[in-house]
Amino acid sequence: MMFRSSRREVLAAGAGGAVALSGLPAFAAGQGEGRRPGYAIVGLGMYADVILPRFAECRHSRLTALVSGSMDKARAWGARWGVPERGLYTYDTFDTIRDNPDVDIVYVILPNGMHHEYTLRAAAAGKHVVCEKPMANTAAEAESMIAACRAAGRKLMIGYRSHFEPANREAMRIVRDGELGRARIVTAETGFNIGDPAQWRLNRALAGGGSLMDIGIYSLQAARYLTGEEPVAVTAVESTDRTDVRFREVEDTINFQLRFASGTVANCVSTYGSNHNRYRVVGTEGWLDAEPATAYAGNRLRLRRGRETVEHTPPALAVNQFSGQLDHLSQCVMTGAEPIVAGEEGLKDMRIIEAIYRSAAEGRTIAL
Repeated sequence: MMFRSSRREVLAAGAGGAVALSGLPAFAAGQGEGRRPGYAIVGLGMYADVILPRFAECRHSRLTALVSGSMDKARAWGARWGVPERGLYTYDTFDTIRDNPDVDIVYVILPNGMHHEYTLRAAAAGKHVVCEKPMANTAAEAESMIAACRAAGRKLMIGYRSHFEPANREAMRIVRDGELGRARIVTAETGFNIGDPAQWRLNRALAGGGSLMDIGIYSLQAARYLTGEEPVAVTAVESTDRTDVRFREVEDTINFQLRFASGTVANCVSTYGSNHNRYRVVGTEGWLDAEPATAYAGNRLRLRRGRETVEHTPPALAVNQFSGQLDHLSQCVMTGAEPIVAGEEGLKDMRIIEAIYRSAAEGRTIAL
């Protein structure tokens, strides 16, 4: 695969150039030259409908293929998004994507239980991969996904869109730069009141778990990316009404506490029983509050320093979180750089998630 953009051109700073925030890895947003890497979207569900319009805003990425369980659906979506017949696949014909030179990257937007299989198949087809979160159903699956992409010489990125979102990047910078003093307490709450009991999120084989895998991972991620630290211990308590038809296979609510070597403590909520989208960091010299914190749009920050509480507007980025994520992997493919949220980031979350489940099941603190 040949791309003519040089590393210097793609990562050049300036107007519309690299976005560099103090203490954070930079991701580029510059105008590249030459052929743009092509994406195949695997799984045409609700989130695909969020991602597909964003290609029109991309500077380094283009949509070249669609993969669905139904060829009729693939054709309908292809007509809608300008993907020709040669770029349409079913799950049965997916492996022939290796013969399509217009596809450089496969974006796996499928139920969690299918992430492992399709990442391995994409790597075997010689394609780079971005896989939605959670990375897999188990840490062992995540490890094999990393190994498969490494053996194939292909990039693997996990769809942690918040790392490309202005308010979240600004919150990371503020906390890590010490503007709040020493971080003492992080509170992160994510959840929603789940509905239809027949949906795949409530099927253990497809989801790998309940709210923790689906929405609680945002709380876990926030605790990690705000502090820039890895937890050393976790304590968790589960609360699930097993008489509720929705929760016969998966958990409803898990409250978990992460302890960090610095002394920072994160108190986290994951639930399918009530609506939450918030985090808060309290330091020795102030606090930061985000609500909504990780929404598709409209995230807001407040800061408290001394006796003043203010709404805080983050610096504008040249791209939104969705097109920024798509273009970031394309630029990594073009330049050889590693994604800021590579497969190893997803593996870290999976190992902690398994420890959270273990702590809740065994009723004790688990060292990490």
